[in-house]
Amino acid sequence: MNDDQAPSAPPPPEPPQAQRRLARRATLINGIAVLFLFGAAAIVLAADALLLTFACILCAVLLYKLSEILHRRFGLKRKLALTAVVLLLLAVIGLGGWAMAPQIAEQSSKLAKEIPAAVERLQSEVTQHPLLKRIAGELPPPEQIVKQMGNMVPNAGLFFTGILGALGNVVIILFVGIYFAATPQLYTTGVVRLIPQTKRDRARQVLQELGHTLASWLMGKAASMLIVGIATSIGLSMLGVPLALILGIIAGLLDFIPYLGPVMAGVPAVLLALSISPELAMYTVFLFVGVQLVEGYLLQPLIEARAVDLPPALVIVMQLIFGTLFGFAGVALATPLAAGLAVLVRMLYIEDVLGDRTVKRKESG
Repeated sequence: MNDDQAPSAPPPPEPPQAQRRLARRATLINGIAVLFLFGAAAIVLAADALLLTFACILCAVLLYKLSEILHRRFGLKRKLALTAVVLLLLAVIGLGGWAMAPQIAEQSSKLAKEIPAAVERLQSEVTQHPLLKRIAGELPPPEQIVKQMGNMVPNAGLFFTGILGALGNVVIILFVGIYFAATPQLYTTGVVRLIPQTKRDRARQVLQELGHTLASWLMGKAASMLIVGIATSIGLSMLGVPLALILGIIAGLLDFIPYLGPVMAGVPAVLLALSISPELAMYTVFLFVGVQLVEGYLLQPLIEARAVDLPPALVIVMQLIFGTLFGFAGVALATPLAAGLAVLVRMLYIEDVLGDRTVKRKESG
């Protein structure tokens, strides 16, 4: 028998150390998969509580940023600066609400009555055109449209529902936000201690960058909402559109939601203007488009220069995804969630995993 025809010797058995490494790796992969499944289940089952918690974190970040400005400019202690910020905000909101509450309540009730009538007038105008008449025939009745519009806010997906639920959400967000902002190190240290010791410095950097990004975005967005609300109210008043104050407040609040918010705010204003004349409705559309152009080309670049530059398509996709999963609250919080996820992807994956550190954080200036 030739040597070439001799059977090959069986491979040597793997050493016990290699087998243990393989077993540990398999156990780690299985553990990660189980944790991922538990995490996905927790997100689905506790979505309302998680969104409410994130809203509390946003409130805390904003309060801490404002108190930091007072601390840096006037030398106040952190907790004293935070107390001053909270008292000032409560005073502004309280005095503003007390001064405008009667007018807001009156215009709100009128708006609830005018919108159904405006929808009916619009449908009657549409039925005069054959093509539009076919489209209008497939639309639900005006009462159902108004009911769906009114249900958007109660179905915000934040823990409670209805008017009392909305007030409860505001109280929870404010108080939990104050507690977070008063002692942020307590909570960040607790999160960092869950990380292996060799990665804790990097974890602190990531948390610091997250806080910086969210604070910068919130500060810019708050200024943008105020400007949009005032400009819309003044513009509608000058055009002669009824209920300009409440429509401006709605436009300012919905401006928190990029791209989709202005469209949602413009619908009732255009409907009311259309009930007066088509020309007024056209001017109202021009007003909203003009305000959004100013915000898009002047205010939004200032916000992005201090926070994170999010592509419009990504923001809209995130709004659609979170809106489908979590309702109106998911749409409202989609942009700050996307900003936070962008920081995590950049720092933990692009920089740490891929080793690409060419993209530097934008300075806060």
